Order: sequence, then C-alpha cells, then structure tokens
Amino acid sequence: MIPMKLDLPAGDFAGYIFDLDGTLIDSMPLHYRAWDAALRRFGLDVPLDEDMFYGLGGVPTRQVAEILGAHYGLELDPGQVMTVKEELYLKDMDAVTLIEPVADIARRVAREGRPLAIVTGGTPDVAGPALAAAGLKVLFPIVITPLDVPAGRGKPEPDMFLLAAQRMGVAPSACLVFEDAEPGLAGARAAGMQVVHVPSRRP
Repeated sequence: MIPMKLDLPAGDFAGYIFDLDGTLIDSMPLHYRAWDAALRRFGLDVPLDEDMFYGLGGVPTRQVAEILGAHYGLELDPGQVMTVKEELYLKDMDAVTLIEPVADIARRVAREGRPLAIVTGGTPDVAGPALAAAGLKVLFPIVITPLDVPAGRGKPEPDMFLLAAQRMGVAPSACLVFEDAEPGLAGARAAGMQVVHVPSRRP
C-alpha cells in the first residue's frame, strides 16, 4: 500500500478534532458491507452503489438510511434499517484496523496535553465500541454525535464541530480537523476551522 501523505497546515493549534470512520479507523468497507446487507433485508435487490455510499461519509446514520431508501425507492423505517445495520457492523468490529498515520498524530497531540475530540456521524452505540476496539478510547473523552446537537444537525452542518470546540474550551479558529469525506470537510470549514483531508481508504 502506498504510504499516506497528509498535508498539515502550518501553525499551532489549541484543539484537535478527528472524524472516526475512514479517518482514525479503517472501517468504511465494513460499514459498506453492513449497509448493503441491511438494505437487502428491506428490499434492495441490486448491489449498493459504492460511489454513493462513500459520498455520504460522515452523514448521520439515520439520514443515510433515509437517503438510500429514497434513492432506491424502498419503503422502509429508517430507524429499523439503522438498528439492523449497526448490529451487522458490530459483529465485524474485530476486523477494524487503525489508520496509523492519523492515530500517531492523535497520540502525539494527547501526549502534549492538548484537547482532542471525535466528531462522528455514527451513533454512540457504535462510536464507543469502535474506539475501544481500536485502543483509542482513552485519548478521546469528548465524543460528539448527531444526538448531541439540536435536530440532529450533523455533517455537513457546522453544529457538531462547534460543540466539540466548546467542550474542549477552544476557539473554533484554533481547531484543526481531520476528515476523509466531503460532508465533514464542509462542516469543519463552515465552523471556521482548518482541515486536513485524509485520503480515502476505499478498496
């Protein structure tokens, strides 16, 4: 595999925010398989479009279910699909691996005593176990999900990023955000934060 090169902006940052899936942990292929299998239980009769799926990286889980259901013309309960999908994903949790160049930055920042936060479109029931399985839970006392913001306004809105900065006690302009997908990059920029694009781990 080609070594990952990250384009880190110059300057000193007071707080660091990381997306989880596809940024800190190499989990997006597992999420794809779980979404494909879950949607098939609810009537999907073709392979889930990978381009569409990866384009939704970081979007809140329930919203992903709504978008995919509408795209394929499926009559489904987004909450039920979400539950099935997350059960399938959690069964594969031991297959999750770290994206080491990004995890190394998180470890270094933590050693320096700077605050870190996770901002993820996933639910707490998935984010917590994923961080624990990856051995990163101790680094991230702050984990922001769509359930933490009004009306579940997740990525690409700035709400979750602004809440993470608030909980870290850091001005948004002093935060550096690591993200792999456009919804998260757009949300971080809308919050007035600088971003580092983590290349996709799509197979």
